Amino acid sequence: MKTSSYHIVLADDHTLFRQGMRRLIEEVPDLKVMGEAGDGIELLRLLKKLCPDMVVLDITMPKLGGIEATHEIVQLYPTVSVLIVTMHRRTEYVHHAFSAGASGFLLKDDTGEELIEAIQAIRSRKRYITRRLIGELAGNLSQLHKQNGRLPADPLSIRERSILKLIAEGNTSRVIADLLCISHRTVQNHRFHIMQKLRVKTTADLVKYAIEKGYLS
Repeated sequence: MKTSSYHIVLADDHTLFRQGMRRLIEEVPDLKVMGEAGDGIELLRLLKKLCPDMVVLDITMPKLGGIEATHEIVQLYPTVSVLIVTMHRRTEYVHHAFSAGASGFLLKDDTGEELIEAIQAIRSRKRYITRRLIGELAGNLSQLHKQNGRLPADPLSIRERSILKLIAEGNTSRVIADLLCISHRTVQNHRFHIMQKLRVKTTADLVKYAIEKGYLS
């Protein structure tokens, strides 16, 4: 009996890295890359057209970062699994990734064999963490899903960070609503609460905060 193909979308702002991952993945007969994106917004738009089984994405991407994109993906497309592949080694990123809903976490200097191993593990409904960090995480793996997914000094939720980044990139509330599949009123409410939390009054203040926090790539 022939096994159906497992479809994957790649998101990374480095084209050569995406192409390398694509070659590695498509060497496995039943794994197929059905699309690629260079930033988080392009990824969300792509997912409106495609129905992959998995998204493999970086943390640091223009317009919408990988943690925020992961949160949106699992909210909008609950059947799509997410594998993070990043250069960020700090264990806090692992916590943020899993809190956002990721199923796996790899480093960019892991081997191609481990990439395929992670994909197959997630395909089998398991979770996967790079072997390079498993020792550091061994004492607190049980806490991965109990984190709030935000940096200690940041009062914003993951959804609020997503919306703030999109505002800072110059998107209107209607465009943001369309991208995140929420109502215009919901975006406006989030914007109001973000401004309250940050104690700011103008869009320029929001952009300044996003720049200071390193939200804009």
